[in-house]
Amino acid sequence: MKGKERTDMTAEKILIKRAKQGDTRAFEALVNHHARYVYTLTNRLLPDAQEAEDLAQETFIRAWQNLAKFRGEAQFRTWLYRIATNLCYNRLPNLKRDLSALDPDDSIVISDKTLPAEQQLIRAEQRVQLSEMINSLPESYRLLIVLRHVNDLSYQEISQVTELPLGTVKTGIFRARKMLKERLETIAD
Repeated sequence: MKGKERTDMTAEKILIKRAKQGDTRAFEALVNHHARYVYTLTNRLLPDAQEAEDLAQETFIRAWQNLAKFRGEAQFRTWLYRIATNLCYNRLPNLKRDLSALDPDDSIVISDKTLPAEQQLIRAEQRVQLSEMINSLPESYRLLIVLRHVNDLSYQEISQVTELPLGTVKTGIFRARKMLKERLETIAD
């Protein structure tokens, strides 16, 4: 872990401790730090921006109400995403079923090769289209892609948030990436 990350984690632990003791300003600082990421998650999963904002606010209300239950075994953001994901499951009943239907036994190879310069330019031009494509993915894949590539969670953290086996998470992300790649290739042709 890098020095700045360690310092940020220590500061966050202090804020959490103070918030658990009833310090609303400490909790407000936590909300300010994580609000954008929680909203990004809910906004990508819910079709209506106002509903996504309401759900993000509900996430923080529930976090405040249940802060005493946060044991620190996972990162605070992972715990928040778990709350937000559960609220999304309530609003999108097919989401949990679709995630559970992913086959964790698919063998996959994940490639993280960097793109050549000209492809990076093409990619920059296609950002708007990519965002639309992500929004058009099935809810289960969209959740996984947002957690991984927008909110930058590790596979293990995504597994904790979604309560899915690690292999299922990897399979779902692989399939979602494949769908996005195929859609991008049809645009490029």
